[in-house]
Amino acid sequence: MNFKRSYLILAAIVVVVVVFFSSSMFFTIEPGERAVIFRKFTTGLDKEHVYLPGFHMIAPWNKLFVYDVKEKKREETMDVLDKNGLSIKMDVSIRFNPVHNRIGYLHETFGKDYIEQLIIPEIRSTVRRVAGRYTAEEIYSTKRSEVEAAIIDEARKVMEQNNIDLRALLIRSINLPNEIKMAIESKLKQEQEALAYQFRLEKEKSEAERKRIQAEGIAAYNDIINKSLTDKILKQRGIEATLELANSQNSKVIVIGAGDNGLPLILNNN
Repeated sequence: MNFKRSYLILAAIVVVVVVFFSSSMFFTIEPGERAVIFRKFTTGLDKEHVYLPGFHMIAPWNKLFVYDVKEKKREETMDVLDKNGLSIKMDVSIRFNPVHNRIGYLHETFGKDYIEQLIIPEIRSTVRRVAGRYTAEEIYSTKRSEVEAAIIDEARKVMEQNNIDLRALLIRSINLPNEIKMAIESKLKQEQEALAYQFRLEKEKSEAERKRIQAEGIAAYNDIINKSLTDKILKQRGIEATLELANSQNSKVIVIGAGDNGLPLILNNN
């Protein structure tokens, strides 16, 4: 009887302990989440073992850090200086997510606040660094894609070193002081007009050259023909033509030697 009573007391204690510590013992990791454990009294932060989505149970004195690893988007507006020290306002969008199997290392270095501690400062720093290598005109128009590619390349390297997968970075807009913007647009318009005029000139030159070459070819052809038409060749051609006509079915009179240069004279009776 005492044994049964002791068993019931022990069971009751276990139930109380389980109920009391259930919130820190049982975890459900949702899809799009990963977790790492911190073992307070033994090995500390386990960076290598990442908990996958599902139901998990841990000792109540340990702690599980759950990370949302789904892709996130942030939009930032920042003031940067161009190569000449001109102030430019840029709007940038970034998409990223933690590297799933590296969240232990991310947690050790930056913690759950990694977006504010790592992502935003590094993106701002990279944008300012790259923009400082170009003029406002290049950033605004002529080399915008190059600037964007350089920012992506340099930012991605930094993110990879810190266990972040940078999925995309886009410069949404670039805002310049109105007078600078108008000056750049005016210059670009003039350059486009100059290019169009140059294109027309080149086209006209090409057409004139084509006609010159064509005329020279025709003249050369005529010169060759004229030089080749000697009296003997003309007589030979006349004789050949006479023979062909003589073989035709139509009646005719052929007077030998009556034509110019001694060629036959053909009189058609029909």
